[in-house]
Amino acid sequence: MENLNSAKTNTINLQRFVAPDQNPPISSNTLFAHGDVVLIQHQDNQYYLRRTRNGKLILTK
Repeated sequence: MENLNSAKTNTINLQRFVAPDQNPPISSNTLFAHGDVVLIQHQDNQYYLRRTRNGKLILTK
């Protein structure tokens, strides 16, 4: 019974972070699975999202 109560509590805690009308977070590991640069097309512009050696993110046009 304790596991069931724990699962309910965890579900409630998750609902606080991700509301139904929000997009769930995307892991940076997923974005950078093929390298340290991701090309983003936004409207008529291209942007580069880069991961630095220190783990920081830089977005450039």
